[in-house]
Amino acid sequence: MSLFVARHQHAAETCPARNPAMGKMLLDHLGGENAREHGVVIHGEAVIDGQHTLYLIAEADDRAKLEAFLQPFAMAGSVEVWPASHCAAIVERGGCEL
Repeated sequence: MSLFVARHQHAAETCPARNPAMGKMLLDHLGGENAREHGVVIHGEAVIDGQHTLYLIAEADDRAKLEAFLQPFAMAGSVEVWPASHCAAIVERGGCEL
């Protein structure tokens, strides 16, 4: 599996947390068991207070699989996914460049 960082942003007007049903659906979607069923392992998630921005650190077989998993978030705003590495791997290869 490969490591990724993902960011979801939405406008205040489309904040999913304002709709209890939508908020629950998205929380359930991010749940460990559901993520694993989609071939995704979520290592961490956080929303920046007041910024309507969610960050995830996750593993998946490839970027397309993680992007597909995050499609429910695209209903409310943007979704971006970037390949990432653990800090130890960066040090081992001698820098951030690939």
